[in-house]
Amino acid sequence: MGAKGKHPVHHELFRHLLMDMINDQHPLVVLERLIAGLLYHQHTFAVSNETLLRTSVENPYWQHFCGETHFSHRPPIDPSSLTRWRQRIGEEGVEWVLTETIEAAQRGKVVKRQSFDRGIVDSTAMEKAVAYPTDSRLLERGRQRLVRTCRGAGDYPEAELQP
Repeated sequence: MGAKGKHPVHHELFRHLLMDMINDQHPLVVLERLIAGLLYHQHTFAVSNETLLRTSVENPYWQHFCGETHFSHRPPIDPSSLTRWRQRIGEEGVEWVLTETIEAAQRGKVVKRQSFDRGIVDSTAMEKAVAYPTDSRLLERGRQRLVRTCRGAGDYPEAELQP
């Protein structure tokens, strides 16, 4: 069986599909694919704008995913452009782009519905409430445990253990 057509079949004789009319190399079309691809890449790997653009230059697969037709050794945009674009569409807009990306993957049968039943969380990138040895609170807790241990051993008089 051959590959399915790229566009849905339409039965309107005098109406044309938009994708048949536009130039896929037009700056607005390229920008739309570029930004969506870059935001997806950034969200997937939780990287800064600078790291995102540096890795996109190094990876031909990400360049292709973002709509490029030829390999480029230069970032496609300035990191501040991505920040300004994200500010313009807001958090709700970024969430919409991510949702549309996931739905497009489902429509294209690239991902199965059951893949969303269970999530995998990489906690190495998450902030944690870790008390480091330099914290005075942690040092005090260590001192208190040491005093309790010494008192339990009974080797030291009570007066010598006071701070």
